[in-house]
Amino acid sequence: MHEVIKEILDETSKRVATIKSPRKSSYERRNYNKRDVVAAIREKQTKGYIPIIAEVKPASPSHKYMEILPEKAVTIATQMEKAGAVAISVLTEPKFFNGSLENLENVRENVSLPVLRKDFIIDERQLNEIACDIILLITGILGDRLGYFVDLAISNGIEPLVETQTKEELFMALATNAKLIGINNRNFQTMEVNLNNTKLLAPLVRKYDLEHGTDHIIISESGMHSCADARTAIEAGADALLIGTAIIKSDDIYHKTKELVETIKCTKNFAGPKMKESLQEYVEGSEHT
Repeated sequence: MHEVIKEILDETSKRVATIKSPRKSSYERRNYNKRDVVAAIREKQTKGYIPIIAEVKPASPSHKYMEILPEKAVTIATQMEKAGAVAISVLTEPKFFNGSLENLENVRENVSLPVLRKDFIIDERQLNEIACDIILLITGILGDRLGYFVDLAISNGIEPLVETQTKEELFMALATNAKLIGINNRNFQTMEVNLNNTKLLAPLVRKYDLEHGTDHIIISESGMHSCADARTAIEAGADALLIGTAIIKSDDIYHKTKELVETIKCTKNFAGPKMKESLQEYVEGSEHT
């Protein structure tokens, strides 16, 4: 694991130790109107658009993009929603990504889309901190605890997005009750990004679904900056894309989001696995590439 990730996890441990009580009561968290990201992604696909989870991203460990306080987070998220994003991701890690729970809370109160909490989840107390519709769970960090955290999120009314980077992690994720499988194109050992990771792992999910009668949604994460990148990830088998840097760095957040969403406008050209004439041929062909 890269030193940067180790530093983030060390800081996360310190932050978790300060959690005293949930910002929302158990009753409120379990009974708020959960927004169905699975249905939203499938609907966007059938209309021939790319389901984009657009991210409110103030910074990365290596670069600060802009200061984003709650009011600005709402403005950005609203532009993303109007542009056709299927969901909004909000970073809540404060030190390395300059995120905040306040940003997430305010975004969710002001948009109608499902909202993803993107953070480094290592303790069950984090699942009780704040209401959200989706939560990122990283297989490489949770390890053998992954299944427990997936079930805990589901029991709290939250859709877990389980992030994977390798074949081993992928099969760990598929063994859980998660519907959303994230494929991170960033390698946590080297921090390098390569879209070939989606090309490698997405067909394995389709093969698993074919053999087990399941229906996972694949979300490609990291490394997509252009329409060409978006098309590459979709044609590799992704159902949806999580994009932060390319949108937040653009001069026009609305038009950049819209451009990515509309990269593929016609359903017959949509190259996701469900649009293939033969899923079996798709899977078998991918095994030899």
